[in-house]
Amino acid sequence: MNELDVIGIGNALVDVLAQADDAFLTKHGLAKGMMQLIDEARAQELYGVMGPGTEISGGSAANTIVGVASFGGRAHYVGKVRNDQLGEVFIHDLRSTGVAFATPQATSGPQTGRCLILVTPDAQRTLNTFLGASSRLTSADIDQKVIERAKILYLEGYLFDPPSAQDAFRAAAKMAHAAGRKVALTLSDPFCVGRHRAAFLDLVEHHVDILFANEAEICSLYEADDFDATVPRVRAHCELAALTRSEKGSVIVTKKDAHAIAAAPVAKVVDTTGAGDLYAAGVMFGLSRGLSLPVCGQLGSIAAGEVISHIGARPQVPLAKLAGALIP
Repeated sequence: MNELDVIGIGNALVDVLAQADDAFLTKHGLAKGMMQLIDEARAQELYGVMGPGTEISGGSAANTIVGVASFGGRAHYVGKVRNDQLGEVFIHDLRSTGVAFATPQATSGPQTGRCLILVTPDAQRTLNTFLGASSRLTSADIDQKVIERAKILYLEGYLFDPPSAQDAFRAAAKMAHAAGRKVALTLSDPFCVGRHRAAFLDLVEHHVDILFANEAEICSLYEADDFDATVPRVRAHCELAALTRSEKGSVIVTKKDAHAIAAAPVAKVVDTTGAGDLYAAGVMFGLSRGLSLPVCGQLGSIAAGEVISHIGARPQVPLAKLAGALIP
């Protein structure tokens, strides 16, 4: 079978995006710019009071994998959905982007998960996530033959809450390394890091080659007040770390070097949902094709810049077209 560029494992969710103002967030007790886990009852309550929204298959790692495919990469996604209407929507929508998906659907238990995303006028996004069936992913859902085909295995930090998912991560990482492949992890969210700091540190130090994090997440991981103080720490743990800093761009850190990458110019920031996800897509696509680290960073900036220029966490213009001559 053909080799894959990137395979992602994460929460298989249907994203519901709607615009809201700060007063709405305050009224409903929502922490602006953060992600919180909610139960099914709360998901139904918020869904009922949200304004008109856009619904699309999502989840952080799924957005990244779609980005890889948009660059022209060969991509596969692993995530758990229920055999219900939203589950069918998720699978059909994901496959329509060119991403392969073969995880068996759950036939019992909670419904397909969803992420309710409220976008405020300042382009900040507040996420309310009902994990649903996605939290039932186990080691039994990991296909070793598929893992071995991918140059990079990408793990989503958001999926780290259930112990069964942690076991699946470690099992998949072991399979990938045994096949001579690279393992990447995204920390996903500062609150997520706070809940699982010790486990994340163990993953980063012993199981991960490539780490993705934003400034708040990497500072949370190392309990540092200053971004610069995290660089020597992460350098000692990872082969490569790609650290985003919003409008300041990003820094790609290796054992010996650090490459500062400028943010791509954007006429207007509309919605920051998916910026980190698409940045990771560009970097990993570049790495999978053997491109230089500065070019990998540029691809990440291009992808992030495209996705923050409109509502939604998926590119509306083929990223391969935007990258142009950067891709041989």
